[in-house]
Amino acid sequence: MLKLSDIRLKARCDERTLRQTAAGILSVSAGAIKDMKIHRLSIDARRKSDVRFVYTLLVDLDMEEGRCLGTEARKPKASKAFSQDSACVSNYIPPEPYTFPEIKAKTLENPPVIVGMGPAGLFAALCLAEAGIKSVVLERGAPVSDRIKSVVHFWEAGVLDESSNVQFGEGGAGTFSDGKLTTSLNDMRIRYVLERLVAFGAPDDILYLAKPHIGTDRLRDVVIGMRKRLIELGCAVKFGHRLADLEIDGGKLRSISVSEGLRQYSMATDTLILAPGNSSRDTFEMLYNRGVALSPKSFSLGVRIEHLQSAIDMTQYGAHAISSGIGFPASDYKLVAHLDNGRSVYTFCVCPGGQVVAAASESGGVVTNGMSHYARDGENINGALLCSVTPDDFGNTPLGGIALQRKLERAAFKVGGGNHCAPAQLVCDFLEKRASRGQGQVAPTYLPGVKYCNLWDVLPEFICDALAEALPQFERKISGFAHPDAVLTAVETRSSSPVRIERDCFESVNVKGLFPCGEGAGYAGGIMSAAVDGIRCAEAVMIKQ
Repeated sequence: MLKLSDIRLKARCDERTLRQTAAGILSVSAGAIKDMKIHRLSIDARRKSDVRFVYTLLVDLDMEEGRCLGTEARKPKASKAFSQDSACVSNYIPPEPYTFPEIKAKTLENPPVIVGMGPAGLFAALCLAEAGIKSVVLERGAPVSDRIKSVVHFWEAGVLDESSNVQFGEGGAGTFSDGKLTTSLNDMRIRYVLERLVAFGAPDDILYLAKPHIGTDRLRDVVIGMRKRLIELGCAVKFGHRLADLEIDGGKLRSISVSEGLRQYSMATDTLILAPGNSSRDTFEMLYNRGVALSPKSFSLGVRIEHLQSAIDMTQYGAHAISSGIGFPASDYKLVAHLDNGRSVYTFCVCPGGQVVAAASESGGVVTNGMSHYARDGENINGALLCSVTPDDFGNTPLGGIALQRKLERAAFKVGGGNHCAPAQLVCDFLEKRASRGQGQVAPTYLPGVKYCNLWDVLPEFICDALAEALPQFERKISGFAHPDAVLTAVETRSSSPVRIERDCFESVNVKGLFPCGEGAGYAGGIMSAAVDGIRCAEAVMIKQ
């Protein structure tokens, strides 16, 4: 098989056009191509007058044509850097696929328990089950169908269900997000995760897009498919069951206590994969009281910033690209500013064509997050605008970060009017430290609604100072980012866990049988890294057997 890299085309093409393009590069007829698939697709918008779709294709030729071509790779032609003639042809050697290790002892006295049905918990359970180990999967929240109802009711009426919301329930917090699948990890498990997601209903373009995403609408069906597969393999999946306590004897896990509504029961187990999500504050408090080793962790706090999608598209692609009628996908951005005082401000979890969502999990608090559908066809784009926070900012105690989060969420609730409306401010007013009186060009998407105010009365001064210093820097990178009418909605507190459950070789450093896992435990930062961490914890459990 041959790999054709750096094919730069003016439009996204159908399979027939790509075959003809590949045939032209290889100087063969289109009929000589037995098989072809897209290996990677990105957009190069560095030259606004000549924005290009950049393809890498994998091509399998008829043997006769292959012998005529030979195996020597072609070199890119520097004189035609922005044409398909710059393509480089090389032999493609597929990477070794990931396979879960073979398990010898599949019958256990007590099945392993997995707490949490976010990506970490789901993939840990799936790998063990497909290898022959059936686990008990506990999720404090509701299945997707019921969860959607409670979340929509919260957004429309401001009535929060503390057990079924954006943070808690089947699929984890990522179920109500953009479903972004980008990661900095370089791990063979990444491809495995993507392929499994496609098998459960994700769009197959996540296998080759440079910035893949599923979208909240498609992701909901994926997690349902994963749950059905777990049940098919013999796992016990229990919704509305919350981990309440641990029984630890001699540094070893012996059993767990589980709450189901008003009922509490005990379950014997010596193997617990704990993937609680970063909002499981009662779980962290229980672990702390039980003496499980925890440490404070740096995290970030800030706001959601919201712009018109069309304005960001114009800046990112240029007027020529927008007026071409090609239909470029909704653009995004990724920005970071390193400030003189050592702090950083950065954008995170950008949701093109999306909406800002109410993501509280405790009554009396306001939390913001972002969400997009697969089509990303909303009027606005939003992203978290965050300032780094270190343990020194909250007392350097294991639960100090949670206390700071809760303090800001309650302040936002109070300023927002006490009905889960969120405090909001226009960028122009924020930079001048004056209260906003109403919206400008950008209509905020947060439900149940926003109350315009002065965010300097909500957020700590060090965070406001940092955001105010960073906004002009970001404006120099993306024209219009600090647009006067851009909306800041507070408060964004749940971007990552403020706690780390200490582990060694994936097992708790002081409780044998406890395997802290995923984002909530402090070892991941998104859907992909959490899924990979779940798989690696499952591997560690397998080795233990």
